[in-house]
Amino acid sequence: MDFFLHTLDVLLSTLRDVIPIVVIIFGFQWLVIRRPIHNPKQVLLGLIYVVIGLALFLVGLQEALFPLGEVMAKQLTDPGFIYGGAVAGLTAIHWQDYFWVYLFAATIGFATTIAEPSLIAVAIKANEVSAGAIGVWGLRIAVAIGVAFGISLGAYRIISGTPLQYYIISGYVFVVIQTLYAPKNIIALAYDSGGVTTSTVTVPLVTALGLGLAETVPGRSPLMDGFGLIAFASLFPIITVMGYAQLSHWRALRSRTRT
Repeated sequence: MDFFLHTLDVLLSTLRDVIPIVVIIFGFQWLVIRRPIHNPKQVLLGLIYVVIGLALFLVGLQEALFPLGEVMAKQLTDPGFIYGGAVAGLTAIHWQDYFWVYLFAATIGFATTIAEPSLIAVAIKANEVSAGAIGVWGLRIAVAIGVAFGISLGAYRIISGTPLQYYIISGYVFVVIQTLYAPKNIIALAYDSGGVTTSTVTVPLVTALGLGLAETVPGRSPLMDGFGLIAFASLFPIITVMGYAQLSHWRALRSRTRT
């Protein structure tokens, strides 16, 4: 019974959140553009689907994804798991001992990015407007590799306790330098790729992983250290997408030189 009441409450909250968007869109359509909406029944049905889908998604986050990410982080950082149960006399755990955490962070980052609906949509549009020059799977894999590396590095940052700003500043300095040499037609897409990764699938699991690590690693604060993984997930896809374009450009020039 509590579950249904909670779902109903989330559904009403989602409806309140969506109403301002609907008012703006319909207001511009009627008051600015001054044209009737095509297929109003279909649009209304779509809005209903959106509200129901968002509500169910939020319930799923709260009931499954957030707890799952936190549980996985706690299990992987448990000294009994790291040392196979031999924890007698253990005084400290070093960052090198968290190999499975880094591997899990990389794999979950890669998998969630591949499944990210917003990235799929952007990749399809990029393929269309580039007349096939930008491959759908090529872009998705390039972004996923960036997210995987970024989240794994972010997990190391939480475990080691090093300041977040050092990584972010260094990363964006590298991005600026890389931008000077990357093909011009990929730069805007690369910058957008960093944003589309931080969406509905990736953010909940990554946030839960960061908070779970900060809560279980000795000496870490959930507020100070638990956040920041999303910044890594946004930064490194920019680097890998531009790198993917640079590699493709280099291979194309090399094939032309051979012929």
